[in-house]
Amino acid sequence: MPGPTPKAGPTAPPDVVHLLSFDVEEYFQVQAAAKRLPPQRWGDWPLRLAAPVDRILDLLAEGSVTATFFVLGWVARHERAVVRRIADAGHEIACHGMTHRMIGGLSRDEFAAEVREARGLLEDIAGRAVIGHRAPTFSITRETAWALDALAEAGFAYDASVFPIRHDRYGVPGAPPGPHRAVGPGGGDILEIPPLTVRLLGADRPAGGGGYLRLLPVGLIGRALRSAQRQGRPGMIYLHPWELDPDQPVLPMSPTARWRHRVGLKKTESKLRYLLDRFRFTAVAGRLDELRALAGQTYTYG
Repeated sequence: MPGPTPKAGPTAPPDVVHLLSFDVEEYFQVQAAAKRLPPQRWGDWPLRLAAPVDRILDLLAEGSVTATFFVLGWVARHERAVVRRIADAGHEIACHGMTHRMIGGLSRDEFAAEVREARGLLEDIAGRAVIGHRAPTFSITRETAWALDALAEAGFAYDASVFPIRHDRYGVPGAPPGPHRAVGPGGGDILEIPPLTVRLLGADRPAGGGGYLRLLPVGLIGRALRSAQRQGRPGMIYLHPWELDPDQPVLPMSPTARWRHRVGLKKTESKLRYLLDRFRFTAVAGRLDELRALAGQTYTYG
């Protein structure tokens, strides 16, 4: 059951349209469980993606909201009907890689092959071109910036993998917090759309979703969205369907990782409702021309 509804707060001006996205993967595919649950063991765990995805689709339909769903290729292969329901509901299907391996564990050829395979599966199901990409665990960093070159070469219109923060597993501190032209070390040029951040204590702090949305007061997320609006840019929110499934099995993780994974699961739905009630959201694909126009800054990675 969802947690208590957060207290009402100020709404955004009526002309705001932010970006809403979901990383579509099973609960047992998270990076925090990767060492103890390699792909060979995924078959030992029950599939639970269908129910939370259907709940998300219902919530979005209530508000006539479209979103971008970054779908794992593994999901496209094993849970095709789930992906078909997302596409049939009119949402954008984008690529989340094939096996949820962080890019630092792949060679450029392996990365290109994974993206190509996943994209092909998704386009076959959706019946339309897949133009967006998000790396598992936001794993495009300065060390893996060659992936931007590979994505530009493959013809992707945009990427949403760079988190402009400092973190123990990912992040590019100092990268622009809004849409910008990202240039890889080989000269590849692609539109980059980072997750939402908020400026606190002299640094950009994560506020875009996932564990941050579950842990932080939802009013702070609203503050970050309004701050982005004042700066003339949309904010990108992201969630995972498993975050709306508080009854999921407990995974074999360290105590810290388990806390990160499960904290606030019962409140995810009410927080998502809070944001949907107070802000306007849409998918990336329908806003590409506007986002390109906003991306006046060029940032070179690598």
